[in-house]
Order: sequence, then structure tokens, then C-alpha cells
Amino acid sequence: MSSDESSRPPDRQEKEPMEDIDTSVPQSARIWNYWLGGKDNYAVDRAAGDQVLQVYPEMPDAARAARHFIARVVRYLAGEAGIRQFLDIGTGLPTVDNTHEIAQRVAPDAKIVYVDNDPLVLAHARALLTSSAEGVTVYIDADLHQPETILEQAGRTLDFDRPTALMLMGILGHIDYDAALSIIPRLMDRLAPGSHLGIYDFTDTSEGVRNAERLYEESGTLPYHPRPIEKIEGFFRGLELVPPGVVHVPDWRPDPSPFTGPRVDVAGGVARKP
Repeated sequence: MSSDESSRPPDRQEKEPMEDIDTSVPQSARIWNYWLGGKDNYAVDRAAGDQVLQVYPEMPDAARAARHFIARVVRYLAGEAGIRQFLDIGTGLPTVDNTHEIAQRVAPDAKIVYVDNDPLVLAHARALLTSSAEGVTVYIDADLHQPETILEQAGRTLDFDRPTALMLMGILGHIDYDAALSIIPRLMDRLAPGSHLGIYDFTDTSEGVRNAERLYEESGTLPYHPRPIEKIEGFFRGLELVPPGVVHVPDWRPDPSPFTGPRVDVAGGVARKP
């Protein structure tokens, strides 16, 4: 993949910047959107994304594997686990099969609260994240470092006396490990027994990922730090892991298929609050 204009699809047109959107520096949600093949990104994001692809060409496979993992997790939670409330923090830009679409396909009365603090994500979410008639889908502008604020605002929609699914998908690499270990219990403690926690993050299991991390940080966007799978397991401390535990995401309850997916440096899991 190349950032050269001639390599773009013929129908690619540079997006008009939205008000208050800084297009002079790359932004993580827009870079991720580019790797997934989306169009909600700018030249600066594609340039940063292409730099990473030079050292880690597997990134689009990893991005797709992560999206498929989210879909399987939400189907499990809304189906087998019977969850009807979802708190999805760090949702990123809307794409195909967002959390509310999958959950409400299984349970039309499901309630979903999305949380992010990026103005571009907010603008797209308000326009695109529409609910089923029976359910509720809302978006709140808040920061993961302020869990009490998130809980206060989300509590206007969700009933925390009932089981809730907390989704922290691909976001914890953006914050300090010790901070994450503090924030997760502060969120989970407010949720009812029977609530679940779903997480995925990149692992530092290959040189390509480590080189990608370096280039990603040098691009000026919010740094992201892959971690050993053992540290990702640490996020579930005090909870009951759902089999098969914390594994590379293609191995978590895979859909029946005659094909073997690519090995990716992304691990995740789901756990239940006793």
C-alpha cells in the first residue's frame, strides 16, 4: 500500500475537514479506519498508516481479525450470556457491524452506550449510530481516565443493577498499564454481578509490531503500547474468564470455517463478574 495519490482507488476523494477537526496531525481512529479500508481519514492519516505498513504489512489482517473478534464477543454476550446492556468505551469510528447492530440483531431491546472523546468520532456517531425501535443507542463524550464521569453519564441510560457488558476493545494500549489496572476495577465495581468484561489489545510478540509501535509514536498520534499476553490477562484479575480464556483473537470461539485465518499479534478474551 502506498500514500501516493495515484495508488488510491479511483473513487477516493479527500474528505472536507469537519469543524474543530485537526487534519494536520494523524489520529488513531482515522488511521485504524484506513487500515480497515474505510474512507473516514485524511492524507496525513494514510501517510502515517503507510509508514506502519512498511514494517508491519500484516496490520490490515490484524485490524480485520480484531473486528471479527468484537462481532463474536457481542453475539456471545447478547446471546448465550443474555446481556442486554453494553458500555463500549473507545468505540472509534463507526464501521460495518458496530456493537449496537450486532447486539440488537440478537436482542432488539438491547441498550448500548458508546463512549469516546474524539470530535470526529462524535460527529459520525451522532449521524450513524441509530438504534432499533425496541432498543436504545446513545453516545457520550468522555475520557477513559475519568471512569466516574463515564459511569455517571452512562447511568442515565443503563441500569447498573442489571448485568452490563463493559467493552474495552483496542483502547488499553493507549494508557499506562498501572493506570489501566486501576481504572478497570473502578468501572467493574459499579456493575452488577453477572456483568462481563471484553478486551482485546495488540501483543508485543513480533519485531514487526515493535517497529510499528515506534513509527506510530513518531507520527505524532496518540502512542499505543502492545503488551505480553500475560499482561492482557492481568486486566481480568478477580473475574471468571470465559473459555477459552485470553488467546489470540482468531482462536476465541471462532466461527465454523474450512479456512485458517492469519496469525495476528492481537489477543483478547471475555470474563464474568461473579
